[in-house]
Amino acid sequence: MRVVVVGQGYVGLPLAVRAAEVGHEVIGYDVATQRVKSLAAGESYVEDVSSERLRAVTASGAYRASESARDCGGFDVAVVTVPTPLHEGVPDLRYIEESARTLARYLRPGATVVLESTTYPGTTQELFGPLLEDGSGLTAGADFHLGYSPERIDPGNPVWGFQQTPKVVSGVDAASLKAVQGFYDDLVDTTVPVGSPKEAELAKLLENTFRHVNIALVNEIAMFARHLDIDVWQAIDAASSKPFGFMKFTPGPGVGGHCLPIDPSYLSWRVQRELGQSFRFVELANDINGHMPEYVTRRVIDALNTKRRSVNGSRVLLLGLAYKKNTGDARESPALRISQLLLTMGAKVRAADPHVVESMAIDPRVTRVEPTRKEIAAADVVVLLTDHDSFDYDLVTAHASFVLDCRRKLSSGPTIEVL
Repeated sequence: MRVVVVGQGYVGLPLAVRAAEVGHEVIGYDVATQRVKSLAAGESYVEDVSSERLRAVTASGAYRASESARDCGGFDVAVVTVPTPLHEGVPDLRYIEESARTLARYLRPGATVVLESTTYPGTTQELFGPLLEDGSGLTAGADFHLGYSPERIDPGNPVWGFQQTPKVVSGVDAASLKAVQGFYDDLVDTTVPVGSPKEAELAKLLENTFRHVNIALVNEIAMFARHLDIDVWQAIDAASSKPFGFMKFTPGPGVGGHCLPIDPSYLSWRVQRELGQSFRFVELANDINGHMPEYVTRRVIDALNTKRRSVNGSRVLLLGLAYKKNTGDARESPALRISQLLLTMGAKVRAADPHVVESMAIDPRVTRVEPTRKEIAAADVVVLLTDHDSFDYDLVTAHASFVLDCRRKLSSGPTIEVL
């Protein structure tokens, strides 16, 4: 089949390459010129798709990146994987809307359109579908198939990649569900059908809200435990020995990526708008996790105070800018907020992260460095924010004058504090 994947980021590119590998003719459509140029040159910027895999499907003719909407014409299946950011707590669905209007111009009877972007329950049938219908003159269900299948990409996960992760699928009617499920059955090991797009949309938000709330719980416990002189990490390890009724979550400097800082707020917004009620769990989790960068900054200030130093003029080395270990994804990373807070207070902030290459995500006042012995020793405080495997932790332990370990990666010692 001719397949169009709209959006070639962390979600769209793995999907497009996998579809090409199983034999479809795939167009990776993206409006970002530089991104398309990189893909055309066989250079992947996504950890889950190696440049070798990308070059193989490009060389075979099965995959082609394009920024021209005309190349969307003639599709049998179109999948939309565009960003859905929040602006002042309100969902910004303009990229979904633009994608629907573009695809509508080329929509033909019998074709299948799937939305994968994370959004609030009702988007597929109340916004996305009507835009496709208005622009094409066709009717969802009667003339073309329409469904929703939430993305479940976990960047850098060596076990649960795109193919291995079960895929939730849905359709606006039985024929649409059959078409959507049939498409994904060729791409992944397991598909999980649900009754309608609304259930599939809610399933995605439920997954991430569950994580968001539980991370907020352990973050708040960690802050209280320190003042109570209790090792929260030992307590978490002990609780994890229970073989039932407990799932391990650990503290950290905050949450990042698209999912946790944003996705639960879609559900909160929908509940408030439609029911006039507050989703208190989400709002509380947002407050706790959203303020973890401030807590980390206060811990840095406390550490400097014990050395009788002001944060103004002190040299702080941040190890890790990505929100998740062994990835280059700095979207919504707590490291960005921590660096800004320290810069505002006059600190000389330096950062090391071998995975993050997109400089646009980092404040230009932050000096990018390599985590050498000299750099580590010169820092007044080293803050471990992302526990990449590539960092030399023995070097940090041996030469840092003080370390705030936000990931419990280092051995305990007089110069090391754990979050």
